[in-house]
Amino acid sequence: MTTAILVAAGYLAGSMPFGYWLVRLAKGVDVRTVGSGNIGASNVWRTFGRGYGLPVVLLDTAKGFVPALVASLVAGDLAGVLAGAAAMLGHWRPLFLRFERGGKMVATCGGAFLALAPIVGLIGGAVWLAVFFALRYASVASMVGAASLPIVAAVLDESWPVIAFGTTAALAVFVLHRGNIVRLRAGTESRASLGRGKRAAAGA
Repeated sequence: MTTAILVAAGYLAGSMPFGYWLVRLAKGVDVRTVGSGNIGASNVWRTFGRGYGLPVVLLDTAKGFVPALVASLVAGDLAGVLAGAAAMLGHWRPLFLRFERGGKMVATCGGAFLALAPIVGLIGGAVWLAVFFALRYASVASMVGAASLPIVAAVLDESWPVIAFGTTAALAVFVLHRGNIVRLRAGTESRASLGRGKRAAAGA
């Protein structure tokens, strides 16, 4: 019963669409109607700049971190993994947006790993940053960073729930980025900037 409650709480936490709320409140814009149509940090940052993107990164990361940490402390690794996975599911299909498309779970996944296996999460984050700064493709950085999680977890001999979570999460991230893969192959994928977003630069 305790684990079920923690998992449900994780889903509710993950369902909080911070990117949607922040842009709606500050700009009066539905972020789902601009850029990639995604509510996650990458689209918010790319479209409105780091002043909006950075808070969304932190909040989306916290959505995975807090449920996974609390669940793991209360009921062990498996409960932490399930709560982290539930938070990711909530971010993808948020209750508060009537289960419509949410984000691609990358920051929320990173937050869950920082709680469950901090070294794995930090290395995954470092891989993301290295690939991003080298290529300027957030999608590629997300996929490579996610792919590194189960590998690093196995090398560091983490528990089987953490390794299984990393494997499943990596597969989910790749599936959710299949449109990006198509655009990368076609040479039409947008490169990301760390500065002002497209609408911010245009005075939107």
